Amino acid sequence: QVQLVESGGGWVQTGGSLKLSCTLSGSSIRDYAMAWFRQAPGKERDFVVRLSRSGANRYHAFDVRGRFTISRSYAENSVYLQMNSLKPEDTAVYYCAASRSVAPTQSEYDYWGQGTQVRVSS
Repeated sequence: QVQLVESGGGWVQTGGSLKLSCTLSGSSIRDYAMAWFRQAPGKERDFVVRLSRSGANRYHAFDVRGRFTISRSYAENSVYLQMNSLKPEDTAVYYCAASRSVAPTQSEYDYWGQGTQVRVSS
């Protein structure tokens, strides 16, 4: 059974940093494009960043470019989201997702984590 488990969320002040982790069990991250999404209260879930299956390409939402970085570790079978220069509008539940598709839309992700809450205070 394939599962994704996120961790690392919490509370931080504006301008601070957090690093989220997502560990895949039951399969290898080598087989998936990995992504982070987020959902703010009362809003739809939005794309944040994606790492291609090869690891050669990264795709960022416009409002996180230059602030958020996705990376992965084969040894840990995990993907990470380093978030710097955080803003109150970054407050959301952050979800990790895995897809076997090359360029997946949100509906084409095969597995989702349970989410981890990030709160940024002004």
